Amino acid sequence: MMNLETLTLRQIVARPVVLKLERPVVARIATIEDWPLILIDLHTEEGVTGRSYLEPYIVKSMRYLVPALNDLSNLLQGKQVTPIEFFETARKSLHFVGYEGLSMIAAAGVDMAAWDALAKAADLPLCRLLGGSVGPVKAYNSNGLWLHEPDEVAAEAVELRQEGGFLGLKLRMGRDRPEDDIKSVEAVRKSVGDDIHLMVDFNQGLDMADALRRCHMIDDLDLDWIEEPLVYDNIDGYTRLTAELKTPIQIGENFYGPRELHKALMNNACDLVMPDFMRIGGVTGWLRSAAIAGAAGVPVSTHLYPEVAAHVMRVTETAHWLEWQNWADPILQKPYEISDSFLHIPDVPGVGLEWDEDAVAANQIDL
Repeated sequence: MMNLETLTLRQIVARPVVLKLERPVVARIATIEDWPLILIDLHTEEGVTGRSYLEPYIVKSMRYLVPALNDLSNLLQGKQVTPIEFFETARKSLHFVGYEGLSMIAAAGVDMAAWDALAKAADLPLCRLLGGSVGPVKAYNSNGLWLHEPDEVAAEAVELRQEGGFLGLKLRMGRDRPEDDIKSVEAVRKSVGDDIHLMVDFNQGLDMADALRRCHMIDDLDLDWIEEPLVYDNIDGYTRLTAELKTPIQIGENFYGPRELHKALMNNACDLVMPDFMRIGGVTGWLRSAAIAGAAGVPVSTHLYPEVAAHVMRVTETAHWLEWQNWADPILQKPYEISDSFLHIPDVPGVGLEWDEDAVAANQIDL
């Protein structure tokens, strides 16, 4: 077993890749066909390489994030690989431009790669390094069900359920007519049965008046949650919705760091939280946030990044659902296995990310 003390950062290499989505994102606020990924390799002097990736939604955002990661490489070069200290150093180096936004995303990318390196050096899966065990994690399928016609959504729901024996599916809402959203839920229920857990996501597409009207209209549809009807920072609005609705309100993918999660819980702005790894602050930010949610008894689900998500869910007190989507699979040598609605963590050191370099070369872009 390698001595963790010996890991020393040599260089962080960030590569921009763009993939075509099999099922393009069609949401109320955006349509996305091209999916950007930044592949991060954290090389150490001892030969251990930690890996992570970022999914920054917009291709042009990589023009700002890749240079930021290169700057962090220069800043941390020669230092002992200590994820928590790396996280603090990276955040503080960008303090004057703010802790949120691109600053947090860059720091989170380094953090996830540093944790992977540390687990590899210990010859342990990340979940075991964190004090947990290798095992299955309950997942729902988030690979589709965008704003299409009800019949099309219902047919796709059957496909999505079969992709991994899923017991949960997420639909998107926000069509011009709220009645068409309701028809889509009814069509999906008819196609996959009443036993399937259904979550719905408005992708921040409503104003307060519309959210009040539409959310009350769907409050009796037996949904597991209503996700982000309002723009993410309208905490007062979310507090009102949470108080008025029977269906749980889910937010959190836009929390930039644990303090934002704490603020939302203190304001009773949601019933459920689902932090996103690039915004919450990678593994370090997740662990701090999960402790806050656990103390409050609030269920925690994940947003994107299913591989690292599976590991931290094994050590999350109030772990709820893992959001499964396979958008990074084309550049992975061995994507995680999914069966019977559970994502299965491979018993290998680290997170288990290895790049398919041929696929990377075919999809890498110049910025």
